[in-house]
Amino acid sequence: MVALLLPFAAGAAQQRVDILIHGGTVVDGSGGAPRAADVGIQGDHIVFVGNAATARVTAGRTIDAGGLVVSPGFIDPHTHTGGDLSSARIHDGVPVRANIAYLTQGVTTVVTNNDGGGPVDVGRQLAAWKQNGIGTNAAVYVGQGSIRGTVVGPRAVPATPAQIDSMKKLVTRAMDAGAIGMSTGLYYAPGSYATTDEVIELAKAAAAKGGIYDSHLRDESSYSIGLIGAVNEIIRIGREARIPIHISHIKALGVDVWGQSDTVIALLKQARASGIDATASQYPYTASGTSVSASLLPRWAESGGGDSVRMRLTDPAARARIIPEMEENLRRRGGASTLLMTSTRDSTILGKRLDAIAKARGVSPVEAAIQIILNGGSSVASFNMNEQDIEKFMVQDFIFTDSDGSDGHPRKYGTFPKLLREYVFTKHVLTLPQAVRRSSAATASFLGFQGRGMLAPGYFADVIVFDPATVSDKSTYEQPTLLSVGMKYVMVNGTLAIDDGRYTGAMAGRVIGRQ
Repeated sequence: MVALLLPFAAGAAQQRVDILIHGGTVVDGSGGAPRAADVGIQGDHIVFVGNAATARVTAGRTIDAGGLVVSPGFIDPHTHTGGDLSSARIHDGVPVRANIAYLTQGVTTVVTNNDGGGPVDVGRQLAAWKQNGIGTNAAVYVGQGSIRGTVVGPRAVPATPAQIDSMKKLVTRAMDAGAIGMSTGLYYAPGSYATTDEVIELAKAAAAKGGIYDSHLRDESSYSIGLIGAVNEIIRIGREARIPIHISHIKALGVDVWGQSDTVIALLKQARASGIDATASQYPYTASGTSVSASLLPRWAESGGGDSVRMRLTDPAARARIIPEMEENLRRRGGASTLLMTSTRDSTILGKRLDAIAKARGVSPVEAAIQIILNGGSSVASFNMNEQDIEKFMVQDFIFTDSDGSDGHPRKYGTFPKLLREYVFTKHVLTLPQAVRRSSAATASFLGFQGRGMLAPGYFADVIVFDPATVSDKSTYEQPTLLSVGMKYVMVNGTLAIDDGRYTGAMAGRVIGRQ
């Protein structure tokens, strides 16, 4: 790093960089005040931040950033981009693996295999990305749900000691192959069938390799152990496995737990004070994204996988047991009007809410949901959070930004610009330096990504330049794939991926492993 700084020491002769971003307002990711400064990039690193004229810095190309904000590229710690980054498809003339939905948000690094999912063989996944090229940097977890499904199967049964040992070996193998930690989706089958003790044993394997424990909590509402119980569970996992813990897309989901954000925050602060490295991230939307099955079916009904679900739903005795539980889960979600169908092979229900579908079919909402499940299912946007809880979580300095981006929900295309437009420039919940920090340097720190997330000499040149007057999300629940606007320049490892608002075709992303 010292060698990068020496050419710009006081009194040095004129120096030339590849790209100079001139005249912008630098928000460097530290949380410090914005300042006027130029940013010089040489190769894949930032080598200068300051007054280029005074330091006699010239460039092969100068980008005029007058009136624009220059900041570190955003880092999204929870996405569902594994399939996109592995895809060979072309969409609207752009390779899907370019990750254009994220580049146009200013996101230069994504993390995937969250919620306990993704391939068990992460080495193969990462090798393919290195060979084929990807548009953004990317890192992966190994998913506990995937591992349990491989070793134990989709059944709601306890894991034997031998099976736990096999699962721990798979965690270790994935960590050695480049995973940054282990993720769980303890709300979802089959990960939900694991006891806390079982999860702790697997987390210990990740901890032994310097990993992180990232979790979709066992309960974000009142389905099983409750939101507070689930927060206490992850704190216990962190304490006993001696591993950093991270709650993905932290929320108070449903009317039963609205207002519990204060208690959750207090518990996390207490855990941090006791020495547990506890953090969380969130997306700035009042609707979560899940499926009809996951939101309404009881977990026991999913034991055995899809064929078993269909068998139970068509068996009169099992169906009679399932329906009351689905009705109660629908109540927790706020009723049938809160579930919007967002991604399904049945075009007749796409973009419609469950209450409207039920009315059109002349059946109860739960009966309509069962019909949807038996017909292949549907993703849903579930409108079940309130603004007060979102904002209370948002202002905590240990809670960062994520998208949980998945098909059918506008957050995949709009999270970070929405945060800027709505919560910085309109509502003033966050200052611009706070919003940038929680989307870059703070995230890089908890992930352990060295040399990323800041505008400073020696850091990788993941740099974005955006217009504060126009940066905004455009995606909606009705049109979730509209690209965000306002990102004028997006640089990944020193290569311009977005140049004057247009995608360049660059595949400059790199795989980021444990560091």
